[in-house]
Amino acid sequence: MVSVEVVTSAAPRQTQAWRLRLPVGATVADALRACGLQPDDARHMAGIWGRAVALEAIVREGDRIDWCRPLKVDPKVARRQRFASQGARTAGLFARRRG
Repeated sequence: MVSVEVVTSAAPRQTQAWRLRLPVGATVADALRACGLQPDDARHMAGIWGRAVALEAIVREGDRIDWCRPLKVDPKVARRQRFASQGARTAGLFARRRG
């Protein structure tokens, strides 16, 4: 048996986690089904420790399986928009040190 954790977020700031013991050779899809999630849902993506994997990937001892919602905004675009709205003087690592 292998111990894994499945983590998902159905909505912003709402997470659910399950600790499972699965037989050796179990796949990501098996772990999702054991939690009552639908692995055939094309809107979501599976990952192990934040890296995208196929549903047929074999899980190993201690893996954290992430069941992720699609992004609404590309993170690079969101960062550019935040920087543009804050302005060059208030953004950046050393913004608080400027006089």
